[in-house]
Amino acid sequence: MSLTLPQVRRVAQLARIEISDAEAETTLGHLNGIFTLIEAMQAVDTQGIEPMAHAQDVAQRLRDDRVSEDDCREAMQAIAPETEAGLYLVPKVIE
Repeated sequence: MSLTLPQVRRVAQLARIEISDAEAETTLGHLNGIFTLIEAMQAVDTQGIEPMAHAQDVAQRLRDDRVSEDDCREAMQAIAPETEAGLYLVPKVIE
């Protein structure tokens, strides 16, 4: 698939992008290059290849889901500007 200059101008118009003739020519070349790459990638035989989520077979190391710090609520709320009943009070931002 390749685009034509009127198609590039039409896409620019639909996107509400003002484009000069020189920019349209350059964009046409770039887009046709992208479509050529896509066609080449689609031509690759992928029969029998299992889909994968990542190019490398890696696993994320996860730590145990447990509390790792002492309860320091009082210390944190002591330095807060305003608190009430264990909650932080903040200025109203929505009327």
